[in-house]
Amino acid sequence: MLHSTRGIVFHSIKYSETSIIVKIYTELFGIQSYLIKGIRNARSKIKPGLFQSMTLLDLVVYHKEKQSLQSVREVHLAQPFKTIPFDIRKSSVALFINELAFKSIREEEANADLFVFLWQTCIELDETAESVSFFHIRFALHLMEYLGIFPHNNHSPAFPVFNLREGLFQPSVPNHPHYLDPENSLLFHNLLTTFDQPSAGVQSRAPLLETILLYYQLHLPEFRGLRSHHILHDVLA
Repeated sequence: MLHSTRGIVFHSIKYSETSIIVKIYTELFGIQSYLIKGIRNARSKIKPGLFQSMTLLDLVVYHKEKQSLQSVREVHLAQPFKTIPFDIRKSSVALFINELAFKSIREEEANADLFVFLWQTCIELDETAESVSFFHIRFALHLMEYLGIFPHNNHSPAFPVFNLREGLFQPSVPNHPHYLDPENSLLFHNLLTTFDQPSAGVQSRAPLLETILLYYQLHLPEFRGLRSHHILHDVLA
């Protein structure tokens, strides 16, 4: 059956000399894999550039339940990016957002709120005239909310230590290494409360991101480490 849906490109790989398989996060069906036949042929009506990571698409697709590979009838660019391809800072942030979303979202069913959040994030990144030096950290925090793993922000003088495994603040150091000392726990609490860049600024950005990514690893069983954040550290430095 044919369906019209919006989609966000996550990843594509070569399938044959002329075809590719594309992972797309769709509004109607969650993450789906699409076989795009003949796209590497010079006469193809569908151009490979449409399947660059983070591209926002309007699609007409065939969908069969429990089928691992779906197919596309029509594809159109929904929202061309005006600044991301030409701004190395924005493109590096976009690379991080794409990799984090691709490695943390496993839903093969519709999640309208999560889809709209990702779609609007892409547009906001492209359209903002403000600094994007903290954009990726805010995104990572908001995404935790949609994934259902946002920490319990119960910090107080009586609960000064953040336990990354349990996702909450507690009175004392746990019997494992995955925790923050009181000083960094307070910093993390403030971040969870305001979603704003800490007063420590650039110096705190990399450690905070490493903490957040470790939290993802501890709370999402299939989550694997990222590569893009190392590039991001260098570009934003």
